[in-house]
Amino acid sequence: MRLGEKLRYLREVEGTLRALGREMTQQEIVRVLKRELRQSISQSYLSQIESGARPHLTNSTRMLLARFYKVHPGYLVDDPEGYHTELVSDVRASEDQLDLWLIDGAERFARDAGVSAALLSLAKHEDSRKCLLLMDAILDTPGLADRLFQVLKPEPASAKRRKAG
Repeated sequence: MRLGEKLRYLREVEGTLRALGREMTQQEIVRVLKRELRQSISQSYLSQIESGARPHLTNSTRMLLARFYKVHPGYLVDDPEGYHTELVSDVRASEDQLDLWLIDGAERFARDAGVSAALLSLAKHEDSRKCLLLMDAILDTPGLADRLFQVLKPEPASAKRRKAG
């Protein structure tokens, strides 16, 4: 994959992770970089890189974008000739597929903010597979899910009064 394709993909994922329901624009990336990391690059520079007009990033830009997108700086280069994604371990590849599935689910349930946020949290977690397996274990234990929910997400007192009355 070429560097420009990777940056466009990361903009798409970032838009999903920020619950926009669409990819972020280059201008939005520039604004968020300035606001969140207090550093900037120009939209035209980002456009040149994504289009392939500039084939390489400066080291400082690579480090800035890697920090922003939370990827290894080595990811932000063209893949070598003959590179195949099958070389990725099966575990990591399936974890990536799981994360993409969770992100897709978050988009599909965008109208249910709680479910959408929960799916995005799972996708962002370092080991989303382990999180799902933990959820399975919780659900297999009678009453544990309800008890955990009461402790971690207590119902407001006003909602309790409405149920009682």
